[in-house]
Amino acid sequence: MRVGISLLTFAPGDLGGSGAYAARLVAALARVGSLDYVVFVPRNPKAMAEGLPAIEVDEPSAGARGPSRSALTALSARRTRAVEDELGRVDAVHHPLTAPVLETDAPTIVTLHDIQHRDLPDVLGPSRRSFRRIAYDHAARSAAAVVVASEFVRRRASDVLGLDPARVHVVPLGIDHDVFAPSRNEEPEPIILYPARPWPHKNHARLFEAFALLRKTRPRLRLVLTGAGHERLGTLPDSVESLGVVDGRELASLYRRAACLVFPSLYEGFSLPPLEAMACGCPVAASNLSAVPEVCGDAAVLFDPLDVEDMARAIVEADGRRDALRAKGFARAGQFTWDETARKHELIYRREVELVRPPTP
Repeated sequence: MRVGISLLTFAPGDLGGSGAYAARLVAALARVGSLDYVVFVPRNPKAMAEGLPAIEVDEPSAGARGPSRSALTALSARRTRAVEDELGRVDAVHHPLTAPVLETDAPTIVTLHDIQHRDLPDVLGPSRRSFRRIAYDHAARSAAAVVVASEFVRRRASDVLGLDPARVHVVPLGIDHDVFAPSRNEEPEPIILYPARPWPHKNHARLFEAFALLRKTRPRLRLVLTGAGHERLGTLPDSVESLGVVDGRELASLYRRAACLVFPSLYEGFSLPPLEAMACGCPVAASNLSAVPEVCGDAAVLFDPLDVEDMARAIVEADGRRDALRAKGFARAGQFTWDETARKHELIYRREVELVRPPTP
């Protein structure tokens, strides 16, 4: 059985968590996969194939994003003879980045990361919102199977897009336990950590209000932000600092040194930072909305992200329950690995191929 994985809509630095998922999935399939794979990749980030056989497609110009990038990529793929030849040999094609740009008669699997464009339409600009309504909704409705990372997204996709729940498969994401792990050489500091880009649903403004409340009784406390784009937040409040983009190992060090991870997001289809923090032994205070409670289980202190006093209360509680939350967090994070994520994807690939081509007795 041969499966194509399309990463053709990957735009370096532009896809956040979905891009990380696609890269980690391909790497895990290269490690533990039992099927034959071919990865369709843009020419520049071709290393994303992780050693699997790859078909390279010329990329659109660096300035192309969203709808224009997808359209130009689809055109380039159609003009690439190797793509046409390979599509005639695959038994199924998976689009981890949702928007399909390859035309094939083989069963198509798409990953739907969330339906934020339906649930929080004001968060996205008009062009991106329209693109997702057309490309993502059509992809999910027409695919043979849809992969989602949480029951939350599965329910919303069924309720809002009318998807048959039998076609929607929940496959939780994993974390890199070689990177995100405890250390005896780093001790907690008076730091609250929030790794997130400043998108509106990430809720930085209310976090700053909650932090100001905490500083009244904890003047040594600092709030550390990571991720690109924090200049859009304007002048940061006192004792709030942005480290910008950090790599995985630096982020793991921050988790280990933080008194608490705070995760006040208003909307998530999954939520990797709380799990990464748990794996490093960092207590977690997290939002009680969308998929976040499903991911955290009983290993975090949950709060209403619209209530700054409740947010401040949860941060204090998480720090005060450090030992108990560390034990729960290690157990919770240990349930999520990329190898298991890859194996569950393979079960879906096999199922969809066998539905159209039953195995020979």
